[in-house]
Amino acid sequence: MKRNLTYLLSLFPFTSGISKNTKLLRRALYVVVLAGFSIVGCEELDTYSIDAPGDLQSRIDSIADAKANMDTGDTTYINIATAIVGAEDYSSGWWTAFSDYFTVPSNKLLHIGFVNHNGGSQNNWNNWNLGVANEVADRDADGYAEYFVLRSDAYGWGNEDFDLAMISQNYPDTDGDDDIWNDFRATMDGAYVTIEIDHSATGNVFVTATAVGTNGTELVQTYQQPVSATKDITAFLIGDASYFEMKEAYLLPSKVTVVEDVAPVSISVTGAPEFVEIGIEDFWGNAVATVTYADGSSEVVDTTDISFSVIPDMTTLGQKTVIVAYNKTKQGELSAPVTTLYTLEVTNSVTALEVTTMPNITEYYFYTDTMGIIFNTTGLVVTATYSDGTTGVLSNETLQFSTIPAAAGVQEAVISYVGATSTVTTTCTLTLIKGIAQVGAYDFSTGWWSQFSEDYPVASGTSKTIKMYAYSNGVNNWNSPSTILRKADMSEYGVVRMDNFGWGDGYATATPANDWNFDIFGANISGSRIEITVTNNGDNTADIRYDVTYATGETHFQEYAGITVDSSDLNAAIVLEGSYIVIVE
Repeated sequence: MKRNLTYLLSLFPFTSGISKNTKLLRRALYVVVLAGFSIVGCEELDTYSIDAPGDLQSRIDSIADAKANMDTGDTTYINIATAIVGAEDYSSGWWTAFSDYFTVPSNKLLHIGFVNHNGGSQNNWNNWNLGVANEVADRDADGYAEYFVLRSDAYGWGNEDFDLAMISQNYPDTDGDDDIWNDFRATMDGAYVTIEIDHSATGNVFVTATAVGTNGTELVQTYQQPVSATKDITAFLIGDASYFEMKEAYLLPSKVTVVEDVAPVSISVTGAPEFVEIGIEDFWGNAVATVTYADGSSEVVDTTDISFSVIPDMTTLGQKTVIVAYNKTKQGELSAPVTTLYTLEVTNSVTALEVTTMPNITEYYFYTDTMGIIFNTTGLVVTATYSDGTTGVLSNETLQFSTIPAAAGVQEAVISYVGATSTVTTTCTLTLIKGIAQVGAYDFSTGWWSQFSEDYPVASGTSKTIKMYAYSNGVNNWNSPSTILRKADMSEYGVVRMDNFGWGDGYATATPANDWNFDIFGANISGSRIEITVTNNGDNTADIRYDVTYATGETHFQEYAGITVDSSDLNAAIVLEGSYIVIVE
């Protein structure tokens, strides 16, 4: 009844431009129509029904959207299509549940409000997560790139401008047990969260997230990072065994028109040479200078912007001191300088090299032979003999290393020292063993989700073990093999990494355990022997266990128990990034 009546009355608009008599006539007809409805009642409405056009509902929806996105002065309200983000039973794995994309033009501030639910999880990250990306508002589209992902537990990652030191939070210890995180998790469950993403025309984005728990505790987290000053940015929420009730979204003018400049407070130098042969004037080498500013941010500065208040005399032997200075603010204005120093030794000419301690990895596994293998120098000690007959250990940073020929048997890596007048070399003898398959490139250039092992079927009630050697760039813990559990049609149950992290619908039921020392994890991946065992329990759950032996002989494990699968259709495969594996069995 309501829909037909609404449509019928729409046939008699009271347009301001018509005559007074016409208005009166239409109003009279309006009364007659209403009187007719009142006489027949809803049951007799068919007598007066008028067929509505087929697209009436879409017209109504478009009008509703237009109203939701209407601009009321400084505020532009945004329609929310996805009212609940994430499964309400907390089963949504990482990178599977997302809010709408929210576009934030330059000089605008996006405000979103929602209720956060974590179900009492014991993991800090099972709350809201915020993605901020470029103007390509489609995660699967070409050209899509993230500026950063910010987690509610004061953690995140991003592009080269991401700076963890720029995250601040006021998270309190409300129960006096010196652990803020149990209080954080309790407060976040059911908390009303507002996040402001301010896209300043200065070329920066400023994020302020405020959560007010049902216990009355207010948690505030902030972050800022450079972004495009003119192009749109895109923001969206990400669930992770959590869900959100979306309440509001609107745009306001940016609050930040000028970014306050900050002065440098310290400078540090890494990678400077420890020894330099007499006659070589370069006392900087491959050193890197990093400046920290008053706001807590830091950046590597160009060598053209640093100065040397003490320049060493490189024509005489002995220890030299180099004093480095930097005198620019974050925005490049002149300021009071910050300084640091380092020392180096000017030595006689190197006449000979000798490997006095072998590297940790002396056996390399390989499969393809299209290029040389990168020589891992961890543990290697090279001793130099000088022109005056003295000896001394050379830093590996002062040496050059060849790749290792990818061929079975005894091979040699060439070690070189480039002196002032000549180059001195020696070799390191290594053994190469051919495996049965390989995933990833020798130069660690393999990107995420770009190379995979074959799929290994795991029948119900059985286990499958894949044995391999792993080699890594050593930059991140996740530059190591990950395991995919999926069906024969490639539908995934979940993905688990070697470093106690995973995602996917099936992963939501997993119980992880490990004995890692994460302080040394990344640096010890290369040369590790890894056995990955996938067990199909036959009850629609599966377990995965990594047994890892470092090149040093130290052993560790990582396991995931109770991943939900279909026991009648289970396959396992290996994927990785920034690393490669050679499968041996």
